[in-house]
Amino acid sequence: MVRFAFYGRVSTEDQQDPEASRNWQRARARALTDRHGEIVAEFFDVGQSRSIPWKRRPQAARLLEAMRDPDRGFDAVVIGEPQRAFYGNQYGLTFPVLTHYGLQLWVPEVGGAVDPDSEAHDLVMSVFGGMSKGERNRIKIRVRAAMAAQASVEGRFLGGRPPYGYRLADAGPHPNPAKAADGKRLHRLESDPVTAPVVQRIFAEYLGGRGIYAIAEALTRDDVPSPSAYDPARNRHRPGEAWSKGAIRVILSNPRYTGRQVWNKQRKDEILIDVEDIALGHETRMRWNDRDQWVFSDHLVHDPIIDTDTFERAQQVLAAKGAGRGTRERHRTHHTYMFRGRLRCGLCQRRMQGQRSREMLLYRCRYPNEYALANKVAHPRNVYLAERDLLGPLDDWLGTCFAPHRVAETIDALYRAQPDHDPDPSVAAIAQAIEDCDRILARHRAALEAGADPHLVAQWMAEVQARRAEALARARPITRQRRMTSEEIRGLIKELGDIRHVLSGADPVDKAEVYRHLNLQMTYHPAKRLVRVETSLDPHSWGYGTCPEGDLNPHAR
Repeated sequence: MVRFAFYGRVSTEDQQDPEASRNWQRARARALTDRHGEIVAEFFDVGQSRSIPWKRRPQAARLLEAMRDPDRGFDAVVIGEPQRAFYGNQYGLTFPVLTHYGLQLWVPEVGGAVDPDSEAHDLVMSVFGGMSKGERNRIKIRVRAAMAAQASVEGRFLGGRPPYGYRLADAGPHPNPAKAADGKRLHRLESDPVTAPVVQRIFAEYLGGRGIYAIAEALTRDDVPSPSAYDPARNRHRPGEAWSKGAIRVILSNPRYTGRQVWNKQRKDEILIDVEDIALGHETRMRWNDRDQWVFSDHLVHDPIIDTDTFERAQQVLAAKGAGRGTRERHRTHHTYMFRGRLRCGLCQRRMQGQRSREMLLYRCRYPNEYALANKVAHPRNVYLAERDLLGPLDDWLGTCFAPHRVAETIDALYRAQPDHDPDPSVAAIAQAIEDCDRILARHRAALEAGADPHLVAQWMAEVQARRAEALARARPITRQRRMTSEEIRGLIKELGDIRHVLSGADPVDKAEVYRHLNLQMTYHPAKRLVRVETSLDPHSWGYGTCPEGDLNPHAR
């Protein structure tokens, strides 16, 4: 009797019932396996898109981890529907891993276990992956085409947060009978009597010659709630402290205030997470579309807050103020900020940003006046800290960790903090995939020599060579590192000599990497000219404290 682990997946994007989907996928799997064994384990992903690789699906990743255990308790993996499990080339990336660990893959479409040496099985499974990708792409195209038509022809509100100045109003039952039966209704934008006059004030003051910053400061001073403060439930990602220049600019640039619906201002791009390891798949990034790609409604569909002429004049002023920018040739240079992302301002707890001035690397905290005005924070417009003023005291402090009375404690912490370097199963899977492709290619050549149809064999060989090239692109050199012993660490420290001298002469890139591994976290208190430094080593915290040389007043020592 074969012991099976069932794997399935359901996406909630199309409002599927996870329990119903799990039941019918498991029923298909049991119909295939009941005569051969029983299902003893289950891995079922809910709410995961099919385009997400197995390593990034929680339950699929747990299955990949479980198969490495010799006492895993199952001998094969059964899948109820391949289209839900595999997308694009995921089958080619996953099946060699199963084979490597001695697991069979059972699917209803081949009537049992997939044969690693069967070209027909390989072709069938690859086709299902392609069908899954094609289905997703077709759905995406249909949805976008439908939304473009609804926005331009019907002027329908397609969801999202209403712009500042508007609120949502009921627009009747949903035109889809099934959705209408569920009680779903359409919405439209209507003017908000509280915020619409603020929008009109912004346009009037801007066209009257007032700048964006002055408008933001005046609204904050007059206690007019900012968009995120007025509607915090829909703006949880915003602090709501005060009006910002960005909020004013967005309002001035939004054509919805003229009464027309606008769609497709942004798009979702899928980009590779790691170009050196395409098996990790893609991640979604929001990007702004050019204005000529925006979709406008053919007619007015909601109450206009400002007229079209006012809006166009505001766009001309915005464009005129930006004219001439970028005409001066700029040369971008790269500077290594060794404390990038690790230094915070002690007044507002925000990260300080790197800035170069007159060949000096600085860290700056710029706190807009409108925020200080709203929060009544005594914060200078700019707070600066030179990197060179912090490096010396910090390296002196780190050097104390290797003082004779503390070196034993430091060596023990370094030894315990070393990561375990287990072999990456993906490396073995890639090697197995390349070996399988070579074996299949050899059979294709033999078939060609035996008189098979050259055109058909050429197609087969092209597909296999494409998979082999993809596997080679993902192949990375195997770097096997072992844990150093305490004596080896002690010898390395002795060989380095004066740690303070080593740090002072280190390359900035290498030095920044050292600070990253030490997990340095620093807070600058400008009034005291003092930097508080905390550091720890994963997985064990080995100490923190205030830098004993942290006083940045040299004359006070």
